[in-house]
Amino acid sequence: MMTGLNKLSLRDKLSKYMNNHAETNDTHWDNQLQTRYYKSNKDKAMDAVKGLFQDNSLYEINAISEEHGEISVHVKKGKKAFIVATVIMVRPFRTAVDFSVTTESVLPIDFGYSARLITQLYEQLNNELPLLNN
Repeated sequence: MMTGLNKLSLRDKLSKYMNNHAETNDTHWDNQLQTRYYKSNKDKAMDAVKGLFQDNSLYEINAISEEHGEISVHVKKGKKAFIVATVIMVRPFRTAVDFSVTTESVLPIDFGYSARLITQLYEQLNNELPLLNN
């Protein structure tokens, strides 16, 4: 029975590197790709996420939808990628931030670049907003 879990885990780990897309969610098997919750309201969290991209020449903001809590961004230097950041206030001073990253490449794999980019974005955001324990 444990063998099935190990195979699933191995398959998941392989798919992390043999894919050109990664996204976060509440129940992701990889803790680094689980949704982060911040002690913030939606507006402050949106400003912090926008700041990640506005103050960095690596990124170009494509569109911002304040009402939907979404920001779409192109990575224009290094490996090209497309990022969608989603900010949702779950309840007062508990705001979720999720990322979806698709790497543009000739091959349908990015060797984990999309997942690493999400991890880097969360690390930067953790310096801007107080992180809550899930």
